[in-house]
Amino acid sequence: MSDVYEPYSRLIQIVILGKAFEVPENNLLLRQMQFVAADVGYGRYCWNGECRNCEILYRIGPDAPEHPALACRIKGQESMRVTKLAFEVKYNMSEALAGAPAAAK
Repeated sequence: MSDVYEPYSRLIQIVILGKAFEVPENNLLLRQMQFVAADVGYGRYCWNGECRNCEILYRIGPDAPEHPALACRIKGQESMRVTKLAFEVKYNMSEALAGAPAAAK
């Protein structure tokens, strides 16, 4: 386990742009994205909410309403579905997104 991640005991599934990912529980969503796409660690993020380069839209569950958030400020949770990514995050995750399996509906 790397020092950049908060302690975790299991992986949880989140869905990003329709693709399923296993990420460490108890971590900020941006760190969870970095877990599956190392390039996120090289992105232009301030990690404190000021730059807004990690803006997302998400919902908890398939039919829940969407909410705006910053991936550096919220923890990803089981059944989270990220429906929109800021350009910087989408760019840094492009390879991971291309190779990930489609999520169940």
